[in-house]
Amino acid sequence: MPLTVTVDVPAADREVLESWLRSSSVSAGLARRGRIVLLAADGVAVKDIVTLVGASKATVIGWKKRYAAEGIAGLADRPKAGRPPVIDEVAVVLATLEPPPERLGVTHWSSRLLGAELGISHVWIGKIWRRWGLQPWKSETFKFSTDPELEAKVRDIVGLYLNPPDKAVVLCVDEKSQVQALDRTAPILPIMPGIPEKRTHDYVRHGTTTLFAALEVATGRVEQACLPRHRHQEFLRFLKQVAKAYPRRKLHLVVDNYATHKHPAVKAWLARNPRITLHFTRPRDRG
Repeated sequence: MPLTVTVDVPAADREVLESWLRSSSVSAGLARRGRIVLLAADGVAVKDIVTLVGASKATVIGWKKRYAAEGIAGLADRPKAGRPPVIDEVAVVLATLEPPPERLGVTHWSSRLLGAELGISHVWIGKIWRRWGLQPWKSETFKFSTDPELEAKVRDIVGLYLNPPDKAVVLCVDEKSQVQALDRTAPILPIMPGIPEKRTHDYVRHGTTTLFAALEVATGRVEQACLPRHRHQEFLRFLKQVAKAYPRRKLHLVVDNYATHKHPAVKAWLARNPRITLHFTRPRDRG
């Protein structure tokens, strides 16, 4: 075959090649080959095709020859020569599940580190991890509960969500104690053109506060209060605030298992207000 060939594209082939150029699912390489063939069929010189598609002269001539000899089928990728790599995926998975040796001085594998250890490309390590759902960089915590009433509490809370009481309000109550009230030692300087907002790096403490909050599960409404301490007196005060915010309604409050929630004074007040029921979570009492 001569170095230069005349490319003649039938109407059916042209329709297919033009669809490649419009498609977002066709690979960029295949679309570029189709464009080379179409430009050649339109009589564009090789040097101009090189400029238009950003390919070398040898590449343009090669694809013209391939199409002239084999048609559209010749533009598809062919299997590359050479022996395909043999990767033992199970060995990679087993190595990933074992902690790195102490000599490496790390606690978790990275793809590059494991690849260097096994003599495999880190790209292959990443592919195998994705295929097997392995994420060595992630870590989560867990805790075994020793509470003998755990099952009853779980059933109580889950049942409250799956089968909410009729004409009642469910509130999730939580407290955040020792919240620091901080302020900067100087006023914040506002943003200006070309200058970001500025604030001093040091701050002044104004004591601490305790945040009480009750979230209404159904609507997202939040009843909250900031009180100076975190004792049964403050919890009882917040209970009264919540009761006042929902008058003449049955209330079910999901609360932590703090000892302050089970203080005799709190129990006595709940006995006088039977429309309010507490549901406890967490395994142990904490004062």
